[in-house]
Amino acid sequence: MPFNSNWKLLCVRACGRAGVCVRVISVWTFNENQFRIMTTTRVIMSYQWGAANNEKAAMTGLKEEVARVADRELRENKSTREQMLEQFREWIRKNQDICNCRTDDNFLLRFLRVKKFSLPMAQQVLLKYINFRQTFSHLVCNSDYLIPSVTELISNGYIYASPFRDSNGRRVILYNLSKFDPHKHNNSDMTKVHMITYEVLIEDEESQVMGFTHVADIHHASPAHATIWSPTEFSTMVKWGEQSLPMRHKEIHLINVPAAVRYFYDLISALVSDKMRSRLKIHDSVESLRKRVDPKVLPKELGGHMPMAEMIDLWKKEVSAKRESILSLDDMKLLSTKSIITRRNNQQNENSSLMINSLQGSFRRLEVD
Repeated sequence: MPFNSNWKLLCVRACGRAGVCVRVISVWTFNENQFRIMTTTRVIMSYQWGAANNEKAAMTGLKEEVARVADRELRENKSTREQMLEQFREWIRKNQDICNCRTDDNFLLRFLRVKKFSLPMAQQVLLKYINFRQTFSHLVCNSDYLIPSVTELISNGYIYASPFRDSNGRRVILYNLSKFDPHKHNNSDMTKVHMITYEVLIEDEESQVMGFTHVADIHHASPAHATIWSPTEFSTMVKWGEQSLPMRHKEIHLINVPAAVRYFYDLISALVSDKMRSRLKIHDSVESLRKRVDPKVLPKELGGHMPMAEMIDLWKKEVSAKRESILSLDDMKLLSTKSIITRRNNQQNENSSLMINSLQGSFRRLEVD
């Protein structure tokens, strides 16, 4: 697959810039006029996080700067990590309500990290996650990028991840609502392509720690986009999605929001938590966006360096590499929801353990009635 000269120059400039690291997982050969990818390629640029062979990195398997963030923000260290993983696996093994759950480090750590290594809270997120996938199985299961309607949404750039990390070490998820035709696609297509994107990204442990930035171009949004959902199902999907998906959402930026659909923004704001709401920002221009979001992570169409089409090609390779892993998530089952802490069963279980009672307020906020 040939790359144009813009990409060639971008690579040369980025490699030569002080403080920038380029990680390329591939074998490259080239002639006078083109680069050719000989194997599956994933290119992620970020500011240099330091050598990965120091003591902290060796203990956690994370790069130096990422390990420092994990220690500082998530209370993650070698002892805590090993202890919590062992206890988490034992809890899953003994929990008769959970079937076919993944217990590898990568999978369990995403839940521990999103709850800063509070094991009871991580357990609750796992239960909610499986319940979310099961409750909305008609929308979530068989999230296969090879389904033609899903392939189309990925290929046309409705949602994809930038191949570059920003200056905070985060992957940036890009959305373009004009690429979703509500007269052609349905809520199942929308849910599947979102789930594929998020599941692929949280497989990466560095992203589990550093979190994500979202940038959404809402140009051409219309009331028709809302008609693919019933009000109840949309409300539940948004609330449960925030509670259940083990992702650290650090920033959410919206651009080109038509005045006619500002009500949609108000609706979303009302459904999400206060913390999530505080991270939402509407921009009235690309210039405003570029002041808050590292320009190098944006597509050329929004003032970045790499054209959107090239970003999407790289993203499709990432998605393809994780296809079997994503599809295998459908095997997990929750036989009963009795262990999920809610407002209702909190009040019915006043004799719960002291630790669980101390966490009651946090879980109450996560309930969807």
